Amino acid sequence: MASAADLAPGPRLPLHETAVLVLVTLGSLMVSVDSTIVILALPTMARELVSPLDTVIWTILIYLLITAVLTTQAGRVGDMLGRGLVYNAGFALFTIGSGLSGFAPTAEFLIAARAVQAIGGAVIFANGGALIAHVFPPERRGRPFGFLVFGWSVGAILGVLLGGVITTTLGWRYNFLINLPIGVGAVLLGLRTLPRHDRQPAHFDLPGFVLFSGALAAICYGTIEVAAAGVTLTNLALVAIGLALLPVFVAVELRVARPMLELSEFRRRLLGFSLAASFLQALGYLAVVFLLTMYLQGLRGLSPLDASILLVPGYLVGAVAGPFMGRQVDRVGPRALATGGIVLMMVAVLAYAALSLDAWLGWIPIISIVSGFGGGMFWPANNTAIMSQASPRTFGAVSGLRATLSNMGTLLSFVLTLSIASASVPRYVAYEVFLGTTNLLGGIGASFLTGIHAALFGSAAILALAAAFSWARGRYPERREAAAPAAAPTR
Repeated sequence: MASAADLAPGPRLPLHETAVLVLVTLGSLMVSVDSTIVILALPTMARELVSPLDTVIWTILIYLLITAVLTTQAGRVGDMLGRGLVYNAGFALFTIGSGLSGFAPTAEFLIAARAVQAIGGAVIFANGGALIAHVFPPERRGRPFGFLVFGWSVGAILGVLLGGVITTTLGWRYNFLINLPIGVGAVLLGLRTLPRHDRQPAHFDLPGFVLFSGALAAICYGTIEVAAAGVTLTNLALVAIGLALLPVFVAVELRVARPMLELSEFRRRLLGFSLAASFLQALGYLAVVFLLTMYLQGLRGLSPLDASILLVPGYLVGAVAGPFMGRQVDRVGPRALATGGIVLMMVAVLAYAALSLDAWLGWIPIISIVSGFGGGMFWPANNTAIMSQASPRTFGAVSGLRATLSNMGTLLSFVLTLSIASASVPRYVAYEVFLGTTNLLGGIGASFLTGIHAALFGSAAILALAAAFSWARGRYPERREAAAPAAAPTR
């Protein structure tokens, strides 16, 4: 049972720490919102922009692709130019992209505007963790990382719910225009409060940047096309080229004087295994959201909005648990909390895999609460472990790599979902099921459910591997940075 001390609010933060916490939480919320807010609006957007659905869906895919590719480089740029300056620039770019998206005259313009928005989102996502590591001392980082989870979880709720409500009442364009006043206010607050002189001595590794970006772009684009259009020689060649570029990147990084990533750092078990757990958790768990959406909309006949409402309790629990669990990380370390969180998510996935065509829908919010609590345990604990192994010079690079691996897991989850779903129904039907524009209430539903169950068991197996890496990371060191007094953040 929680003690009064556990439930009491934390000590009052200095003004600069409070502002950073507000801006980082708001940034994670907005990036999360805009990764999902257009899902329910896609059929309306396709109709009003007179564009086929397989074109308009790139408003989602381009956002995921660019954030996956750019986050590591965006974090590195933050190290070089100043995290406060770069984070604020990312917020400004995100706001500009939102405005362009809201006034887009064609689907192609909208996709390009979403690309601009995604660049800003990548900068925000990559540098948020670095800002926390820069401003907060090691012994007080768990709680701020918990607020990152809070922002992401609330954003996931708002993205789905607001997407349906705004599209129905105001029109799909306001899904983007609503960001304008929030973004302008955030930029003004950032100009007044974020650190301005936190540059680190660094060198931009152009060969490493080109190789790593090229590898990620080829892998991500190729796998997206596999999910969208099926297996073709071109798609397989793209993935193969991307995979082939990775060892070339490693060879170059080991030889240059000032590499983009200090690969020797990843020999440390705590960092390497924590990053592996982050990637595998995203790959195994985020596919579940897509699969559950297909189950509720395609097999149970729910509308997209009704389906999303059933998942709200889990996101709410994750949002509340994140800051609380972050404080526990500061006390007991990340290993047990992160591993326990993954185990809870795995249990939830296995419970989802037990659902039948006529199962009681009340099980959905109950199971989602288990998974949401698991997420509230895992993310602040794992992020704290990762950033504890970064030096002040590499906060942005390590935070960006963490974000990159998480985004790649999300993308590959999307590929996994559509690939398995389209093995039992035509690919265009899988798209329509995901968007809620059709359902499979007839005889084909049983076959589709078998495919969903197979994908869920696969996700549970991936989460089991993530839990193994999480536990095998070893014990948390005694305040790796605490030997040196924390310097006051500069402005």
